[in-house]
Amino acid sequence: MLWFMEGICFLPISLVIMSSSTFIVSYLIALFEHDVDVIFPYISDTGAEPPESCVFGLMTVITAFAGMATMYARYKFVEKLNEKAGGVPPALNQAAFWIGMLSCLGMCFVATFQETTITAVHDAGAILFFVSGVLYTILQSIISYKAFPYGCSLALCRVRTGMATIAFLAVFPTVVCAIFVTQTTLHRKTEDEDNVFHLVSAVSEWIVAFSFILFFFTYIHDFKKFTLKLRTEFVS
Repeated sequence: MLWFMEGICFLPISLVIMSSSTFIVSYLIALFEHDVDVIFPYISDTGAEPPESCVFGLMTVITAFAGMATMYARYKFVEKLNEKAGGVPPALNQAAFWIGMLSCLGMCFVATFQETTITAVHDAGAILFFVSGVLYTILQSIISYKAFPYGCSLALCRVRTGMATIAFLAVFPTVVCAIFVTQTTLHRKTEDEDNVFHLVSAVSEWIVAFSFILFFFTYIHDFKKFTLKLRTEFVS
């Protein structure tokens, strides 16, 4: 059996491929259409104008649902693992799951409401996505340590902690510097007063996004170990 067919590791693989493709494809289309600058636009800038906005919206929603499926599978895996070995408080597992769901909901808001049309809703969705996403990675890192050595190796625990730490450190300049960005144009000039804030915020945003992607990449190892089955029962 090929490695990507073991267990249900196709879920995190699909999530990693779809999420990274969403950012890269919309960015390339926006560049081709001359809608954004080459150097570090906001991720949302690459999906603000058609036709890239259509691609960005569709792929982001698909990514959100792939994220929900992956997080649910992870939740059930930890739940089953806890029945065997213990160590992970059920409340911690549930909290991580629901916070992850909030992050996916934020992605749907970002995909549906472009920043150039309904900015307030788009920004609220982005904050929900980033903050909830960072909390999810932190909680899952804690869960990995508590489930050790049954869940994953110590090296993988440390990798997840590293990714969560990077995302945690990068989310602050992403949000704080964005507050000082006053211009809403997609094209920037180096002489703009808020250009430094924009650059720091945009770079940090890309770092957070790809920290999430790399974090879910580490799930592939765990997802080789189990499968999920749907059971149908008749109600008498």
